[in-house]
Amino acid sequence: MFFVKSLNNFNIPYRSIKMRGRQISIKLQRIRYVATDLVTTAVAFFIFNIFRYFLMDVNGYMHLSIGEFLELPKILTEQVLIPICLLGVYWLSGYYNDPFSRSRLEEVHITLVSALINAILIFFALLINDPLPARKLSYELMGVLWSCLFLFTYIGRLLITSSAIRHFENRDWCFNTVIIGDSPEAAEMASRLENLQTKLGYHVIGHVPIEGETPRRSPLTHLTHDQTERLCHNGSIDQIIIVPEQGSPEAKVLDLLFRYFRTGVPIRIAPTSLSFLTSNIRLNDIIAEPFIDLTSPAMNNWQKNMKRVIDVVLSGVALVVLSPLYLALAIAVKWSSPGPVIYRQERIGYRQKPFFIYKFRSMRTDAEAAGPQLSDEDDPRITHVGKFLRKYRFDELPQFWNVLKGDMSLVGPRPERAFFIEKIVREAPYYTLVHQVKPGITSWGMVKFGYARTVAEMVERTRYDLIYLSNMSVAVDFKILLHTVKTVFTGKGI
Repeated sequence: MFFVKSLNNFNIPYRSIKMRGRQISIKLQRIRYVATDLVTTAVAFFIFNIFRYFLMDVNGYMHLSIGEFLELPKILTEQVLIPICLLGVYWLSGYYNDPFSRSRLEEVHITLVSALINAILIFFALLINDPLPARKLSYELMGVLWSCLFLFTYIGRLLITSSAIRHFENRDWCFNTVIIGDSPEAAEMASRLENLQTKLGYHVIGHVPIEGETPRRSPLTHLTHDQTERLCHNGSIDQIIIVPEQGSPEAKVLDLLFRYFRTGVPIRIAPTSLSFLTSNIRLNDIIAEPFIDLTSPAMNNWQKNMKRVIDVVLSGVALVVLSPLYLALAIAVKWSSPGPVIYRQERIGYRQKPFFIYKFRSMRTDAEAAGPQLSDEDDPRITHVGKFLRKYRFDELPQFWNVLKGDMSLVGPRPERAFFIEKIVREAPYYTLVHQVKPGITSWGMVKFGYARTVAEMVERTRYDLIYLSNMSVAVDFKILLHTVKTVFTGKGI
């Protein structure tokens, strides 16, 4: 009822909507897929064990009945643990990331590849030592295992996906959408979405005029930016589509993007013209309307998950292995000047959410008594120990804790303070695009450019970060990490 009341507060017409907000709906759909995968994988492995029994060496297991074979402690343990373990591969594949924006072909491909990887893992973990009379039976076992995992898992997923499509077609489910714009182009887009709503599930609940555009009398509910932000925060809006007037300056769209990033709602734009903004963003083909997603980087879902796994593993290892160095540096910082060992400062991160970054203190405690300031290598505010820390980037080491917490990533655009972000955006509105991803301890901008001493240099470094966003991958991250290690050992941190 909270959802309905929140819409009524702004006189927004609503229908019999069972999808009560984006986060809840995605969570429930994800749970359905996970539960179904667990059951179907268990069934697939059980069927495989029946084939496994008949393909085994006669002297190994055939003296047992099939019932006795399936009741063996080893087989029962595998039957319980294997389906649970395989969920890790399903998660890593990115299948659960966004259960509502996936094509049928993509679903088949992900399931097929996941089943193959799981079959290979099971074979080398469990089956390679099974007594087999001939090597060719190993290939037969692999083929049966792969087929079972794919067939049963895909059938379960297909049933859930087909049910979701029926809900969209029957208008039981829909995505509450707000269009930013009141130009003729925006009106045409709203009309197209409403006409296609039985297939796509769009429900346009209102529009927000863009200042300076040609006004028109729209039948849609008129919303202000403040109202739209509040609706986004309470879960009443599932997505925002920006439809600028033809010829509208790109900076205007970037200003809107800067404002709505913090809501956490997906923001899309109609590619009415090719430009810097649309050419560097991955295209998300939503059946009939090829909107460009402005809130997601050009990275596959499985790579996004792998990136997070690498972040957690490497940062956890670093915190343990480097603990003696942490202790030595803490003593050195404490000895160099009075004040705390760890310096905490608020930065702006993913989707413009503020967080506290942690560093070994390299400056005097009164370094910013006159307000936020940038520094250079000859800055008198830097302590003697601080110069050493900054030269080898040792002052950044506590940020492994930020990575482990999820505030940051190992590789990503460097996080800035709100004070400097406002200055950067005035000169380079496209800077707001860096908030598509988590900030990083290191970045291509830091490797190629280094520390910025002025706002102009911060803008120049941002260009490298934008190129990184267009080419994000696990392989690129590893290259940047290797260059960062080289920078640390050569002492080129300043």
